Amino acid sequence: MEQESSASRSAATGAACLRGLEELRSSPPDIVVFLDADYSDHPDELPLLVRPILQQGYDFVLGSRLAGYREKGAMPPQSVWGNRLACFLMRLLFGARYTDLGPFRAIRWSALERLGMVDRNFGWTVEMQIKAARHRLRFCEIPVHYRRRVGASKISGTIRGTILAGSKILYLIAKYGFTRSEKPSGI
Repeated sequence: MEQESSASRSAATGAACLRGLEELRSSPPDIVVFLDADYSDHPDELPLLVRPILQQGYDFVLGSRLAGYREKGAMPPQSVWGNRLACFLMRLLFGARYTDLGPFRAIRWSALERLGMVDRNFGWTVEMQIKAARHRLRFCEIPVHYRRRVGASKISGTIRGTILAGSKILYLIAKYGFTRSEKPSGI
């Protein structure tokens, strides 16, 4: 039987993810699932994310909020627009056909280790997707449900958070897009 694990991440930082991965490193699972701990993701949809890995040999599965059902008010307009822009730029620079930077995602441990994740804040999701494309991971997206979060978002809930996150995401897309190195240094 395949071992599965999940790590909850903060929407504003990859530091929690990196810390969680350090805890798993001594006895790594086959698959790691990331989701927000703010009630917006549906943990009951976890089997939908791991199924393509277990049954179809994918390395990385992204739960797409933009392709799935979003509860009214779950994603403010700046989040929808920002996700579409980031995905368009990743398609242009990396040939990756993503529809979302969704936080709900599953990845094989072995594939995740090859990515060498380093971002400790707003760029976590986009870094993973760019590196997955650069490493030619076999990936797919599945539509997922997304509901209004509990509490206020540190990113899309404030002008400052929106500007910081958007700037960081665009910076990383440009940084990785215009460098040849597989693993540019983190910020």
